[in-house]
Amino acid sequence: MKTAIITSDTSEKHLTGDGHPEQPKRVKSIIETLKKKKDFIWDKPSKVPEKILKLTHTEDYIKNLNNSFPSKGIHFLDGDTVVSPGSKEAVFDAAGSSIKAIDGIESKKFKNAFCVVRPPGHHAEKNKAMGFCCLSNAGIAANYLISKYDYKRIACIDFDVHWGNGNYNVLYDNKKSLYISLHQHPFYPGGGTEKDKGKYNNSLNIPLPAGTNSEQYFNAYDRVLDRLVDYKPEYIIFSAGFDAHKNDPLAQFELSSNDFYEITKRTLDATNKFTKGKVISVLEGGYDLNALAESAFNHVKALSEVS
Repeated sequence: MKTAIITSDTSEKHLTGDGHPEQPKRVKSIIETLKKKKDFIWDKPSKVPEKILKLTHTEDYIKNLNNSFPSKGIHFLDGDTVVSPGSKEAVFDAAGSSIKAIDGIESKKFKNAFCVVRPPGHHAEKNKAMGFCCLSNAGIAANYLISKYDYKRIACIDFDVHWGNGNYNVLYDNKKSLYISLHQHPFYPGGGTEKDKGKYNNSLNIPLPAGTNSEQYFNAYDRVLDRLVDYKPEYIIFSAGFDAHKNDPLAQFELSSNDFYEITKRTLDATNKFTKGKVISVLEGGYDLNALAESAFNHVKALSEVS
């Protein structure tokens, strides 16, 4: 079986205004790079079941979000998070990409999947949009795996350079999940210290200083691998942000494009005996277009090499 790329044209219709770093070209740059390699399955998002939306976010928030999309121009949900007339389809397709990815893996249509979608999701909390994010795409995936397929140990690994406060918030009291994040600290959005362990000790946060290089990062990543081996996950969800790259304009880590191959490969090598290769990945940050495309390609290369 092959790796699937789940994406939609609607991602490019989510307009954020001139100069906004979370722009349509992000998805376009990744897709153009991935299309140079021929052995992927390409598919489109599914619809998120209403039940799963309501397990992940409050009913009031979902209602308010649905009513927030303007008929013209752009509208700010917070100081960073912008929506436009084309954003509604993009937001729900981004969340629905993980549904299609999971169903495709469960039906053995493909072996694993990378969801090349926007807006990202890991800052969206149960009751609010934040940090470019409207829905918790990874949280929706976790709740779908639990509700539809009865998984009991799901690990969400968030390697975006910013702490995924939304993923943490959505999965905080979920006994069937483990949320892991390595991130720059102190930094946006605040929080993400080692004291943030989740309600059931179901979170591992590893804050690292600005200037963290590859060697320092992978020394810290050994803690992630140890926790995963101890947890024995049945399923892996990557919140795949590529803004820890040394060329990224929004952060101060010093990773190379190839480091994202290593992050992915080391994670899969440590967990495949538990997951049987069941992995989905959903795009989060990454704002230098060349670095983003290279890093995402290396991430998918590691996914595609899993036997």
